[in-house]
Amino acid sequence: MTVPTTILVLNTGRCGSTTLARACGHLTSHTAGHETLSHLTGPARLAYPEAHIECDNRLAWFLGRIEAEWGDRAAYVHLTRDPEAVARSFARRANPGILQAYRNGILLGAAWKRPDQPRIEIARDYVATVTANITAFLARRAHVMALSLETLEEEFPRFLDWIGAEGDLGAAQAEIRLRHNASEP
Repeated sequence: MTVPTTILVLNTGRCGSTTLARACGHLTSHTAGHETLSHLTGPARLAYPEAHIECDNRLAWFLGRIEAEWGDRAAYVHLTRDPEAVARSFARRANPGILQAYRNGILLGAAWKRPDQPRIEIARDYVATVTANITAFLARRAHVMALSLETLEEEFPRFLDWIGAEGDLGAAQAEIRLRHNASEP
């Protein structure tokens, strides 16, 4: 079965998506980006070109639209990391970003009904929710690969082979060994 050339990397965030996008930036067979269309609305939000790898944790909130726009014309990667490590990383962030949006918008009233709720509880709930959304969506997809940050260096060659990648594969592999966008300890 031939894998489509457009690859959408679904993830919670805080799991190596920046690293994967930078590694894929060394490919000549695909373009690659990290949250490249995240600021857009309407059809432009999901207007990724063919032969493109997009890493964007916010795609987990667009799964219905991805189904309608891309369906099985795209391949999907579920990029994961140990859920507790992801939650801790989110909880440590000085700029809570999507975690704050989840707490204040999705969990309606959490900000004022439970003002002392630890950030780590919100982070754990966010990670569980997004992971469940992605898992349910991918259960219906034809072209899916799971990658884990903990084993990404070993799994990356399999991913490159799966998508038929060409380019500076050595530089791409070396990029996987670097930490990008890491949270402060």
